[in-house]
Amino acid sequence: MNVLAILREAATITIFVFSMMVFVDWLNVRSRGRMTQALRGRKWREYLLSSFLGSTPGCLGAFMNVSLYVHGLIGFGAIVGGMIATSGDEAYIMLSLFPGKALLLFAGLFVAGVLLGSLADLISKWLKIKPCEECELQAVHLEELDEKRWETLRSNLHRPSALHILFLLLMGTLLLAVGLGGIHPEESWMRVTLVILLLFGTFLGLSSSEHYLKDHIIDHILRRHTLRVFLWTFGVLLIMSFLPNQEAVRTFLQAHMLWIFLFAGLLGVIPESGPHLIFVMMFADGLIPFSVLFVSSFVQDGHGMLPLLSVSVRDSLRVKAFNLAFGLTAGGILYLLGL
Repeated sequence: MNVLAILREAATITIFVFSMMVFVDWLNVRSRGRMTQALRGRKWREYLLSSFLGSTPGCLGAFMNVSLYVHGLIGFGAIVGGMIATSGDEAYIMLSLFPGKALLLFAGLFVAGVLLGSLADLISKWLKIKPCEECELQAVHLEELDEKRWETLRSNLHRPSALHILFLLLMGTLLLAVGLGGIHPEESWMRVTLVILLLFGTFLGLSSSEHYLKDHIIDHILRRHTLRVFLWTFGVLLIMSFLPNQEAVRTFLQAHMLWIFLFAGLLGVIPESGPHLIFVMMFADGLIPFSVLFVSSFVQDGHGMLPLLSVSVRDSLRVKAFNLAFGLTAGGILYLLGL
């Protein structure tokens, strides 16, 4: 076991996740107004856009779906579909480990979210399930990103706040670590992508207000996500380093794959990013089939469900029940097909 190598791999994955989160957060905030307006109208718009928001990496799209749901802008089927499409923070890690298959998985979850969201609405009407009543969960601040970006950038460079200086030092350190090989992604494309994302993240941080930098990047992404991602990634990699050789593990898993499949679905009920990472790592090592990863990603939604739990435990349990039933069914079909 090489602890230093495990630390480097965990750090590489975490930096990639952090830089992707900064980009996705910016994209979500910039487009929030247009997405909210697009959701108004016919049901198919709700399914398409809630599933699209859910399929964006991380929890931000799921949080936005919950906000729209409790404000009465989308219905029960749309929130079910959005949570089906959500893979939590594990989505970033899948993109860093197997990007092609990850995109295929996200596309499959998006389609499942649209179709099964519609089915969930039909079933909920038959069961006479009433959606959550409108309430104020979170305010949408379209001004969170300064429109006068270049002026803000010049102002922050000429008279930087302590927070902007600390952020610049952090991003500079990460860029040096990646550029000089301290953090060394295995694929050259990943190193180039990582540098581009870090440079873009540096630009966003320096050209944004102190409010956005503190609330979104420092408090939300760094404190609430990045440390957790690193600890879970390092922990899973460390545990897997103690496992016997891959052939012995593969033989054991194949003999108990049905139980692994069911466990992946049940573990997905936990509203937390991290526990599901074991299935991502096992799939990356070729130890489990695609169907097990699919059902894990299908049922789990990171901690995108947490805001809804604070509003309606009943609705949260209903959404999870639908997702577990749909996930085991859809994943079971793939499993029987040998995928």
